[in-house]
Amino acid sequence: MPRRFRAGRLLTACALALATTALVGPAGADPADPADPPASTGSPPASDYFSTVDIENRATVGAPTVGDNKNHGDLWPNCWSDDDNVYTAYGDGVGYDDTYHDIGVARISGMPGNLEGAQLAEGDEVGKVWNADHTRKPTGMACADGDLYLAVQDLATDFNDAPSATIAKSTDKGKTWTFDKSKPMFDNGVFTTVMFLDYGKDYANAPDDEYLYAYGLDHNWRDSFNDRVQDPQDVYLARVPKDAALERSAWQFVSGYDEAGKPTWSGDAADRKAVLHDDRHIYQDVFTDGRVENTTVLSQGGVVYNKGLDRYIYTSWTEYTYEFYEAPNPWGPWRHFKTKDFGGYPWTPDKHGGYATTIPSKYISADGRSMWLQSNVCPCGGGFPPEEHHAYTFSLRQMQLEPHRETTPGNTADPRRNLAREDGATGVERATHYGNTDYYNDGDKRQSEDDWNDERKDASWWGYTWPRQYTMDSVAYTTGKMYDDGGWFKDLRVQVRKDHEWVDVSGLRITPDYPSDGSAGPHKTYELSFDATSGDGVRVIGAPGGSRTFTSLGELEVYYAGE
Repeated sequence: MPRRFRAGRLLTACALALATTALVGPAGADPADPADPPASTGSPPASDYFSTVDIENRATVGAPTVGDNKNHGDLWPNCWSDDDNVYTAYGDGVGYDDTYHDIGVARISGMPGNLEGAQLAEGDEVGKVWNADHTRKPTGMACADGDLYLAVQDLATDFNDAPSATIAKSTDKGKTWTFDKSKPMFDNGVFTTVMFLDYGKDYANAPDDEYLYAYGLDHNWRDSFNDRVQDPQDVYLARVPKDAALERSAWQFVSGYDEAGKPTWSGDAADRKAVLHDDRHIYQDVFTDGRVENTTVLSQGGVVYNKGLDRYIYTSWTEYTYEFYEAPNPWGPWRHFKTKDFGGYPWTPDKHGGYATTIPSKYISADGRSMWLQSNVCPCGGGFPPEEHHAYTFSLRQMQLEPHRETTPGNTADPRRNLAREDGATGVERATHYGNTDYYNDGDKRQSEDDWNDERKDASWWGYTWPRQYTMDSVAYTTGKMYDDGGWFKDLRVQVRKDHEWVDVSGLRITPDYPSDGSAGPHKTYELSFDATSGDGVRVIGAPGGSRTFTSLGELEVYYAGE
């Protein structure tokens, strides 16, 4: 299927527009949940490591302030140095002074909610443009032994190819930078989106004292919308001695694995082997003509080692979604554990995704379960209107992860105990139109959320996951608003998550009968009873109705009545 392009996509007012898009899977599959299979044979298996994943629908804090409507910039790859500050680099903004630069370096001090930024360097002090009709962008940063390392990419002015990249080093906390000014380190589109692995404060959590580790994409920083170059579908891993990071000959790439499953390394990039491959194409068919569609899912984000969970997390993104992967080792095996779908445009300051997703290691809690995710929205690509810079800065939102653990149901029959309000209940859905995920279980049945996302989709769902198992035998589904073009299910059933798999319940009875069309009515409650079963998740699911294929929700209750 050919791609379609957003009118006015290549705007000069903004350096980066949002990239790729959201997951298309088989009917009934939930891309946002670790229990489901990948959407294609060329994608990684689904993860079973986490029970619940909760991500805020909007950026809530920043440096200096999310929503100050100042053109601070985007991208912000970052690292945590020995002086307890976060060092970061931005593209196309004023940073923390009043002068626009295509690239700049900054220092962020404090913690979320009380962050301050300071300007350090910019422009030619940081990197060089190697190709005509290209500009320089920061893609990765590392802090180690008191020094800073920065990856700078040549990116086409239409954002559709990245042929070159350079590594720069600072020994004075970002004020001055050293790099080879005669030629780029990486060229010909090979390993040109470089993302350093974040190993915590001053690289303290690295497995050895010798190397820096970095991941890379070929050809472009995300899907190439006009297919001028190949779309990135592979992530590669490299290492380099810290004291030789500016020497191309010192870089080594994962080239395979030995009998013990440990990686082998080669200095020849032609020998490199991908540590992660994902060839999914998502949002394959959208309603609005001119919108980006049918794109790949691997993009410039970041990989962080979460010490509290002893897990590596890769944060990728698409035009309309976040994509998350986890692994026990830097080289994998990588598994996909979450798609967060923010739906079609327009977005608002109350609900938006973003690009260049990273998790700064400084803001991860000691137990690894709580963290802050950085991403940006450009007021130039359709996500936000022009001059809306709410998330065009170092902008953060909270993310909570709960690892899976084996449990047994402990709840007894109680028709008044709504399991949707149990501690740890986390909403799951195909997408959200307005981002009102708190409506699901707040007791107010007159409110409405829907999953319109501008995509022709064959499945919608609303539900919960928990960090423990419960016994249940009924769900009370209250509809939201009905519209001329959607809001109802064409068919409706219930699934429970068991052993990381979503399975249909048995003995389903719906009272009153669900009409499977617009006459289902707004704010009407249907009781879906079924044979008692147990699991750590439940959802109502079916094909969405209407010409725009979406459903709505006013409230979703879960009970074990024991009748």
